Amino acid sequence: MADHQDLLARRYRVMGHHSPLFYDKPLQLVRGEGVWLWDAEGKRYLDVYNNVPHVGHCNPRVVEALSRQASTLNIHTRYLHNNIIDYLERLTGTFNSGLEMAMLTCTGSEANELALRMARFCTGGQGIIVTDFAYHGNTEAVAEIGTGFMPESRTTKRVKSFPIPDSYRPLDGLAGEALADAYADRVQQAIDEFHAEGIKVAGILVCPDFANEGLLNVPTGFLEKAVAKVRQAGGVFIADEVQAGFGRSGKHFWAHQWYDVTPDIVTLGKPMGNGHPLAGVVARPDMIEAFSKEAMYFNTFGGTPVSCAVGMAVLDALEEDNLMQNAVTTGAYVTEGLRKLQQKHELIGDVRDLGMFFGVELVTDRNTRAPAKVMARRVINLMRDQGVLISTIGVHDAILKLRPPMPFQIEHADILLHTLDTVLTQVAAEEVV
Repeated sequence: MADHQDLLARRYRVMGHHSPLFYDKPLQLVRGEGVWLWDAEGKRYLDVYNNVPHVGHCNPRVVEALSRQASTLNIHTRYLHNNIIDYLERLTGTFNSGLEMAMLTCTGSEANELALRMARFCTGGQGIIVTDFAYHGNTEAVAEIGTGFMPESRTTKRVKSFPIPDSYRPLDGLAGEALADAYADRVQQAIDEFHAEGIKVAGILVCPDFANEGLLNVPTGFLEKAVAKVRQAGGVFIADEVQAGFGRSGKHFWAHQWYDVTPDIVTLGKPMGNGHPLAGVVARPDMIEAFSKEAMYFNTFGGTPVSCAVGMAVLDALEEDNLMQNAVTTGAYVTEGLRKLQQKHELIGDVRDLGMFFGVELVTDRNTRAPAKVMARRVINLMRDQGVLISTIGVHDAILKLRPPMPFQIEHADILLHTLDTVLTQVAAEEVV
């Protein structure tokens, strides 16, 4: 423990006291394998949070591919190399027709910034529409659209937001198509406000799973209606697939494929390289050609042969280990278990799922749906103490976020569900408010 406290003190000295850390007692992790993590004292934790090691911590295929290519050659994309072309052909082959070209970056933040530049260049507009609790990265341009956390979003004139399309806490108490129309009308309101201010709309940017907003059950038809309004105003649709992409939803490779609308631009990140810095933009060929003709895009470390070897290994693991089907079967098993816990524990107000991604909204009262923020924090810390890692999301930070690596199996789900049952029982008994 002395070493742990010393490491924490040293971190404060070199990183400051406000660099985020998970849990009241921060974890010092030293090793990972599959869905498991080990701390410095040898304790094992079930990882039910991290989507970066998409095909599992230290996946052997990924490690071998990285090591082999790194020991052979690593250059940038201004030289020809088979790895880059082979990977991008395979990657773009997973998209709907019309999304056939790609540009590679190192991070999701870079990908979203590149998408914003492209949208603004191709449309001639500046205005971007996002939800009122959005997060899409850390660069200055992307912080400008970070209505959930970023100070830059409070002063910009180029960004407008609309209420998160939530069917659990619906706008004006509406339901069904009326609710979808109401949220779409708020997007139109943002368009009209831009127009009144003399700002042309460049596009709408959302996560198709609305993950940071709480993994929402989006009113049917909303996104299609909203995108139609934006396109009528001359803007484009940017889908941020950093959290829900690469088969996490199980039935589709990309979360936007659940909807009856194809994006103009898709941004990719975290799971793309299983922890290696690989991200990118997939878009309509006409947009990439027009943008890159005038604004030469080049990234020294984006899309190196090593990165592309890693990306290919991730796709191999998804396919050869049948991980999308696992997201369907194990995902359904987890969802069923969470709904059983909902029947047992009044603290659970709502359960939401998308393949291997789950949101459990905690409330102090099911009738008023008052968020149980303090209880949620207590739950994630007790889960950590019991060896299961989860986190929280949402406007009120009262939604348990369960997003394990894709190799998560039913045997792991049983550990999660049993531990969560135990912890919810304990928290209810404590009467934390």
